[in-house]
Amino acid sequence: MTDKYSRLSVHRRAVLAGAAYLIFRGSRANATTILDHLPWTPNAGNPPDPVTLGPWVYFTPDEGRTVEALADQIIPPDRETPGGKDAGSAVYIDRQLAGPYGRQEGLYIRPPFMKGMKNQGHQSEKGPAQEYREFLAAFDKASKSRFGGKPFFELLTEDQHRFLKDIEAEKVKLDDVDGKAFFAQVVKDVQMGFFADPLYGGNRDMVAWKMIGFPGARYNYLDWVGRHNEKFPLPPVGLTGRAEWNTRAQR
Repeated sequence: MTDKYSRLSVHRRAVLAGAAYLIFRGSRANATTILDHLPWTPNAGNPPDPVTLGPWVYFTPDEGRTVEALADQIIPPDRETPGGKDAGSAVYIDRQLAGPYGRQEGLYIRPPFMKGMKNQGHQSEKGPAQEYREFLAAFDKASKSRFGGKPFFELLTEDQHRFLKDIEAEKVKLDDVDGKAFFAQVVKDVQMGFFADPLYGGNRDMVAWKMIGFPGARYNYLDWVGRHNEKFPLPPVGLTGRAEWNTRAQR
């Protein structure tokens, strides 16, 4: 038995050594000498396509206006910073719902579906896009029922605010939709659009980053990491740079 296992052990070591030799030879054969240059070319990555302004891609015109009104209620404008609407939060959500996120790409979406606990995450066969559509329809119906046929985006600011407070307090029930839970999701999505890289359609002109003093996607600002309560002296930079760096944008 000892002699048998000894021969097997020697054979296994020989196989592994042979494989390592082939890998080493292959890696040496494909090795490149790097001298006085970076081992990559500039802009050789595969970033997402920048969002372009224009018509709604997923929302209907009325849905888009409703989400814009919601965005301004969640992040109101002031003298120094635009609100959620003008910062592009609704555009961000629209493009996300029209893309892989809204379609649940990469997720298992086959039945059976069962109601899970909160810590189990999303358990519905409905994706974000469909859920938004159903929420906005029920939301619009409730608004028209309460305010004499007026959609939410036509209400006075104070009426919009009061209506949302009642939804949060569950004083207003939406048909077949958990209004309180979904409004909480809209709040998160508007916030993400407000603070995300402008590449995705929100945070126009990096207004949110300027407001909080965030340097953005700068290559290096290590000298400032430990300097608390000091204003960073340079403007923020997005994943695609800054508009004034693009010569075409200056023409």
